[in-house]
Amino acid sequence: MFGNYLIGLREGLEASLVVCILIAYLVKTGRRDALKPIWIGIGVAVGVALAFGAGLEFGSQELTFEAQELLGGSLSIVAVVLVTWMVFWMRRTARHLKAELHGKLDAALQMGTGALVATAFLAVGREGLETALFVWASVRASSDGTFAPLAGVLLGLLTAVLLGWLFYRGALRINLAKFFTWTGGMLVVVAAGVLAYGVHDLQEARFLDGLANKAFDISATIPPDSWYGTLLKGVFNFQPNPTVLQVTVWALYLVPTLALFLAPIGSGPSVRVKKQKATDEKADAEASAETTA
Repeated sequence: MFGNYLIGLREGLEASLVVCILIAYLVKTGRRDALKPIWIGIGVAVGVALAFGAGLEFGSQELTFEAQELLGGSLSIVAVVLVTWMVFWMRRTARHLKAELHGKLDAALQMGTGALVATAFLAVGREGLETALFVWASVRASSDGTFAPLAGVLLGLLTAVLLGWLFYRGALRINLAKFFTWTGGMLVVVAAGVLAYGVHDLQEARFLDGLANKAFDISATIPPDSWYGTLLKGVFNFQPNPTVLQVTVWALYLVPTLALFLAPIGSGPSVRVKKQKATDEKADAEASAETTA
C-alpha cells in the first residue's frame, strides 16, 4: 500500500503544483477572467485520465488470459519507461518549473480562451495520463485481492491535493528539489518491482521464456499471504519466488538507474550540466526578484 501511496502522492503533487502555479499567476496579475478556461482545461484533463484508467481496467478484462498478461506486461514496461523519464525530468526542472509555466501562460493569454484551455489541459493531462498508466500497472502488480492498493493511491492523491492547497495559501514551504529527489528515488525502487512483475506477465503470456526457471523460492520463509509478505509486496512488489529473468531485469534497471538519479546534478564537466546550472541560477535570480517586488 505504501508504494501505491507514494505514486499517488508524487504524481498528484506534480499536478497540484502545476495547477497552483497557473492559478496563482493569474490571480497575481489580475487576470481572474482567465480562471474559468484554466479550470475547464484541468477538468477535461482529469476526465481524460480517468477514462484512460477505466479503459485499461475494464478493457483488459475482455481479453483471454494470455492476451491480458501480454497487455499487462507490455504496459507495465511502458509505465516504467515513462515514470523513469518523469522523475529525471522533474529533478532537472523542479527549480525553474514556475518560470517555464509562466512563459507558456503569457503566450496563451495573448492567443485567447482556446489557448488557455489547451495550456491547462496539456500541463495537467500529461501528468494525469502518466499517473493513470503507472497506477494501473502498480496496482495490478501489488494487488492482493483487496482494495488496499487502490486505497493507497487515492490517499496519496488526496494528500497531494491538500499539500497543493497549502502551497497555494502560503502555509507550507519545503525544498521541492530535495522532495522530488527523495521521492523520485523511492519511486525508482517501486518502478523496479513493476518492471519485474511486467516481465513475469510476459513470461506467463509465453512471450518470454524461463517461467519455470526460478532464481529462488522462499515462500516457506516469507509466505505471500502473511502480513510481512503482504507488506513487502505492497511496498516493493516483492515476490518470494521470482524467475531468473525477473531478478536479472530488476537488478539491471534498479542499480544503474538509482545510482544515476542520486548522483549530484553538477558532477562531471559536461556542457549539459553547466547549461543546467546556469539555467537554475537564472531562475533563482528571477524568483528572488519577484519576491523582493
